[in-house]
Amino acid sequence: MKHDATDAHTLAAAYALGALDDDERTYFEDHLRTCEACRQEATEFEATTARLAAAVSYTPPAAAKAQVVAAIDGVRQLPPRVPAPSTAPVLRGFLRRRAASLALAACVAAAALGGVAVWRTQDGQDLERQARQAQQRLDEVSAVLAAPDARTVHGKAANGALTTVVASDRQNKAVFTAAGLPAPGEGKTYQLWLDHNGTMRPAGLIDHDGTVILTGSPADAAGVGLTLEPTGGSPRPTTDPLLLMALPA
Repeated sequence: MKHDATDAHTLAAAYALGALDDDERTYFEDHLRTCEACRQEATEFEATTARLAAAVSYTPPAAAKAQVVAAIDGVRQLPPRVPAPSTAPVLRGFLRRRAASLALAACVAAAALGGVAVWRTQDGQDLERQARQAQQRLDEVSAVLAAPDARTVHGKAANGALTTVVASDRQNKAVFTAAGLPAPGEGKTYQLWLDHNGTMRPAGLIDHDGTVILTGSPADAAGVGLTLEPTGGSPRPTTDPLLLMALPA
């Protein structure tokens, strides 16, 4: 696929939502390696996406399930999807310029549909508890990203993943984001570490692309590490680090 050099700067929102095809994702990840502005924008869109998802999470009315089941027979089946003809370059450019707004709208719809899927498999109390926990985590992430003293540093892991750490002294917390993180493999997970005077202390787990709050206080830490560990994590690193990155000063 041929890309215009100016298109890359419009793809951050769609990338954060996982809405790019394989060619576009590869193209944008190559661009991220040289564009700090897009790395920051993609990180912010990931946090926004998560917040929008939480915003539509709620416990459905008790009668909702019966109403949905009763209405199924009366819903008209959609016609088969027919591939559209090739899009002209001018239209493709226009759509990419609209990527951010369309991606955010798609996020709301996807979050709503995801909420229905969860509701059908879990009872209301479990859903409400998970929604509260998710909202709390999102609030913590947002507080760090929005902190007046937030500082950002970017890195690249040995396995090719692009990483970002945002730290705030005021919040005494740090946020870690990974993009392009390969699957850890069966029985494995990625573990984060905080370097305290040469001692690596566990700072949380991450097994796929996304954003997490580092556990523990980053106040006295000099850096962040990433290793591949057995599922559940380890009390100390058992493999060579995939990433050692100084915390933003």
